[in-house]
This record gives sequence, C-alpha cells and structure tokens, in this order.
Amino acid sequence: MPKTIIVSNRLPAEFKIQNQKITAKPSVGGLATGLKSVHSDANSLWIGWSGLTVEATRGFDEKLTQAANRQRCAVVSLTEQQVRDYYFGFSNKSLWPMFHYFLEYTTYDAGQWQTYRQVNQAFADAVVNRAKAGDIVWVHDYQLLLVPQMIRDKRPDLKIGFFLHIPFPSFEIIRTCPWRDEIINGLLGANLIGFHTYDYVQHFLNTVRRIAGLPIMFNEVQMPGRTVKVDSFPMGIDYKKFSDASVTPPQKKPSDLQMRLAQHRELYPVGKLILSIDRLDYTKGIPQRLEAFAHFLDRYPQYIGKVRLVLLAVPSREDVPQYKKLKRITDELVGRINGKFSTIDWTPVWYFYRAMPFDDLIALYSTADIALITPLRDGMNLVAKEYVATRQNQDGVLILSEMAGAANELSQAIVINPNNANDIADALAKALEMPLAEQQARMKAMQRRVSRYTVDRWADDFMHALTSENSLMENANSRRITPEVESVLLKEFRSAKKSLILLDYDGTLIGFRDNPEDAIPDDELLDTLDRLHARNDTEVAIISGRNKEFLSQWFGQKPYTLISDHGVWLRRQQKDWEQLEDPRADWKDQLYPVLDNFTDRTPGSHIEEKQFSLAWHFRRAHPELGRTRARELRSLLAGMVPDLGLSVLDGNKVIEVKSQVVDKGRAVTRLMLDGHFDFVFAAGDDHTDEKMFAQLPHPAHTVKIGTDETLAAYYVNDHKALRKLIDGMARADQ
Repeated sequence: MPKTIIVSNRLPAEFKIQNQKITAKPSVGGLATGLKSVHSDANSLWIGWSGLTVEATRGFDEKLTQAANRQRCAVVSLTEQQVRDYYFGFSNKSLWPMFHYFLEYTTYDAGQWQTYRQVNQAFADAVVNRAKAGDIVWVHDYQLLLVPQMIRDKRPDLKIGFFLHIPFPSFEIIRTCPWRDEIINGLLGANLIGFHTYDYVQHFLNTVRRIAGLPIMFNEVQMPGRTVKVDSFPMGIDYKKFSDASVTPPQKKPSDLQMRLAQHRELYPVGKLILSIDRLDYTKGIPQRLEAFAHFLDRYPQYIGKVRLVLLAVPSREDVPQYKKLKRITDELVGRINGKFSTIDWTPVWYFYRAMPFDDLIALYSTADIALITPLRDGMNLVAKEYVATRQNQDGVLILSEMAGAANELSQAIVINPNNANDIADALAKALEMPLAEQQARMKAMQRRVSRYTVDRWADDFMHALTSENSLMENANSRRITPEVESVLLKEFRSAKKSLILLDYDGTLIGFRDNPEDAIPDDELLDTLDRLHARNDTEVAIISGRNKEFLSQWFGQKPYTLISDHGVWLRRQQKDWEQLEDPRADWKDQLYPVLDNFTDRTPGSHIEEKQFSLAWHFRRAHPELGRTRARELRSLLAGMVPDLGLSVLDGNKVIEVKSQVVDKGRAVTRLMLDGHFDFVFAAGDDHTDEKMFAQLPHPAHTVKIGTDETLAAYYVNDHKALRKLIDGMARADQ
C-alpha cells in the first residue's frame, strides 16, 4: 500500500529541550489540524523542520530523531544561518510580501535565494531517501516552492501534490521576481497544484502561459510527457470543534477576559461588541481597520458609547522592522481613537496584543455581535469561518474583506473593500441595524457551507484528486521509452551491421529558443553525434527545416548526412549538396504581405524567410494573443494555399508555409533506397516528422519528442531525454 508523505516547513509538533530531554507536544491549529486526518493513517510520514536549529540540538540528535519517530515524523535539520536566510530571509522578505502584493516591502537577495534553493533541496532529498515507488507526496506552502520538481528530478515514480496556503498573485506581480522561472518550474514538478480560490488558479495558469510558454487546456498544463492539473480547494475548519466549544462552558475558572466580557454585558446590555482578530501582519489591514472604525464614529456619532471594538492582535515576527513599525502605528492609532472618543465610563477600543487561549477565543466569538475581518490580502482567512461556527443562535453579522479567499464562499457576509473607509463605516452601520431575522438567514446559509466543507473534506478532496489524477504519461505508458525498451533498442543497435540514425534538429536535438539563430549545437551534442557516426558503418543524418547555410555552418566539417529545408537539399557525408526537389517560390510574394500583417498585429512575432518556405514565429508573443492570431492565420491560409500547391505546417509556436511536393518522407525514401540498413532509428518532434515516420519500414525504431498524436512507435518527454537516449547508444559496449 502506498505511503502518504506530508512535507511542510514545520512539523505538526512543538519540540523542546528540557532537563536534557527532548519533549514533543502536538501543535494546535493551522496545518497540523488541517492534515490530522491524513497523518492519522499509520502508513504516513510527515517531513519538516523541528523548530530547533542544528546548533541548539548538538548532542541531542538521536533523541530528536527518536522523538520525531514517535510522532511519525522525520526531521530536516537546519542551521541558524539557513533559518535566517531561507525562512526569515527569502520566504518572508521576498515571497510573502510579493505574493500578498506588497512590492514596497519586497527585497531580493541572491545569497538568501541560494540558501532557499539549498534548503528546498534538503527537503526534497529527505523525501527521495524515504519514499518508495508509488508513494504519495503532498508538499505545502510558499517556503517549499522548488521541492516538487526537485523530487521529480530524482523520483518520477512518485505522485506529487502541492498546495499553496497564501494567495497566488497576478502575472504582473510575479514577473518582478528575478527567479520567477525557477519558481514556476519548481511548482510544475507536481502532478496536482492546489489553491484556495479559482482566482488564484487563473493567476497561476496565466503566469505559466506567460513565463513557461506551455499550452493549457482547461485547468491542465500540458508538460512534455505528462499533464499537471491545477484546481481550487478552499480550506475549511474543524467545524464541530468550534461549534461544540461554543455551547460547552469551560471547566476551568473563568479567565480575566471572560469575566471582563461578562461585566460588559451586565453594564451595557444593549451595547454591541465588534470583534477584530488577526496576526499583527501588514497584510491584515489593521491600521486601515482602525482608521475606518474612527471614521465610523465620526460619521455615525449616535453609536458613540454604544459600540466597542475588541482588537486582538497576535504577535508575529516581532524582530522584523516592518512589523515593529506596524506595532507602533497600531499602538498610536488605538491611543488616538481612545483619546478622542472615550467617555468617563466607556472606551471605544479594547486592545489585546497577545495570543489567546482557545477558551478565551471561543468566548470572544460567542459574545461578539459583529466580526470585522478586513485583510488587505489573504489566502483564505479561517477566522471568519470560526466566527460563523460559534454562532449557536445563528445571530451576529460577519463583515468580510473581498480580498480574503473566504469571501468567495461566505457571500452572505457583508463584503467590503478594505481600503474604503466609507464602505467599512457603512457596513458597520448596516450590521448594527440589521434585523435579527436577516442575521439568522445569512448566518444559517454560511453555517451550512462551513459545516459541510470542513478541513477534513478539504484534505480528502485534494488527496482524491491527486490519487485519481491520470497524466498523459500514464495513459501512454505502453509506448513510452522504458528502461526495458531502451535495453532492447541498444541490443539491436549493437548487433546491427549497417545503421541509419535520422534526427530532426529543433525541438529534438536542441531545445527551442526565442531567437532560432541562438539554437546552436553544443560540444556535448557534437561529441555524441561523433561517437554515433564512429560506430561500425553507422550513418548519422540530420534532417531539418533549417536552410542548408545554417546546417553547413554548424555541421559542414562533420561527416554527417545533412537534409535541409524539410527535404529540398541533401548532402551525403561531406559530398556536395544536391537538390532533391525544385519547388516554386514565386508564391512568397503573394503570401508575405499576409504574414506581414499578422506580424504587425502580434508584437513579439516575426517572419523567417527561407529559400522555399515562409515561417511565422510567435514564440516571443503574448501566449494568448499568439495562439489567437495563429488560429486566425491558419484559417485564412486554409482558403489560400490549395490553389497554390502549398501546405501549412503547424510547429511549436511557428506556422510554416511550403510546397506540397516537399516533405521529409520523400527525402528519407531516397536515403533508404541508397542504403541497405538493418537498423533504422528516427526521432522528431512535430508534424513535419510524421511524414518521415510514415515512410520508414515497420522494424524501424521511431521516437516522438512529446506526447502529441503520432505515427512513431515510442515517445520520450523532451529533447533532453532524447539526448540521453542517443548518448547511451553512442556509448554502448563502452
């Protein structure tokens, strides 16, 4: 049975060193609660940092490991420097503010980025070293964005899920990050990527289009050899825990806060309490909330002495300058409001700067008439759901920021813009005046949603989507080049007396470039081809849409067979070029203005004019615009080219028009007639190579790069995999 491996920055237990012993206490709230149902399975493992640095645990390593094992956990050890640069540095000075749209607080440090990569690799290695084939891995949150691909690089046999617990920003935000490509590629190592809301899903997919340039169908990213599914999974709460706690009186003596709340109700039986609970973080909009409350008292003076704001700010990252400044601003605002509006027997703001015990939290939720939750940007915000769960009489009003992920689910709340003081002031007035029947109707609908879609349901839905997800690689598994297939291929190649190796160039031997002229052969590729050619009576043929000038420039001194322009020109092993076809080219004057018009309307596109064809490239264009224009161009050309004896080739972000009499199949037929080969291998990546595959005899080993429909017998994921395969052929018997 496959094991489930959870990976997060912190483990679900608090580890401490006390009296020369390691103690472990289960964490409360957050991710630990959310994944309790998944981790409760005996066949599960949680990998993360213990919260104790390497320096702090010297001499206690074995005890820490044993304590973690008892919790079904495995520890990733981090030094003080790694915690400083990876967590407090890149994670919380770069990613956190950027993902929450606070570019003014975002800093980029190359050293912190390198540590972030180093730590992500350590987490990935911890998974690789403990996982078995078929295991399920669920990686969590912004601290580990690179881990999915790092795992996949070494263990493609694992099913990998990733969930982001904070917002995913728009493309215009994330494009500002110097390492955006690495971040996106890191995430795309997963089989399934989850977000709280559909908006975040769309932001991510748009970013993938713009940065990675990958095709997307519905909510699926088409990767070479596999599909990455992207979906929304709004996280819930333990509804029963909060609902039950609100009706069960605490067993202990009432706390100071509970006594204070009871006294308030006694002295102000008709007074209203407005509750505000947040970590003290700049994303939560606490200063804006206080200013809006002051504006409310100015705008609606009839409520002075009749309402009170209970502001609970939980300390967070107190050593970070922005948070110190936020604490100072909050203190000053509370003092200013209380100084301006207080009366002899009434204070408008009760301010608590501390964490609250669970019983006190429930007392606040149960007592408050209004919950004022107004983050400037929030992935989900579970406080809003917790407030809803505690309302036993289905009364109370939730005022919720439209920037919180929860606003997508709790539409019966009064949804406001957190930057609009008038909006918040009016919402408070509306909440205070709302009839009980309306309160109950709204609250009942929200409770129905929150009670049904709980945190357990969230975890179950994600795991079900991950385990039932079928990638293209799995669907096409019977035709994938497996180690077994490769072994048979190498055996036949070694025993062959005369071999023909047919290789396309762009997308097959070399990855695509924005500028095609930059796609030049590297020394490693030339060494592989030389080794192939040197094997007993092997003919290496590069068959490309490139012109003969390009092939001559880079391969002219090599003893390879070269075929250019999709089969117009042929050069056999350092002999002179000979023209196989003599297609017309006078049609170019007629079609060039058409392509020119599309180039003008599609920034980033360009025309490549070859001797016998025209190619319109849109690799550097905006992905959506490029695809739209390409569809328009194909439709337009379809009505023009038949009368001209032309065909339209749809390549990788390129549309090429050429004569119908020219194709790679005709050129390959010429090679096959000239030689008597007992081993034939051919590889290509697009439609032009299908004619080549079609003309080869059945025993030939034909390989498609990518997973598109093909006549080839096998496929590999990308050009790197093909390079690895032919390098193995070149080194056979060595």
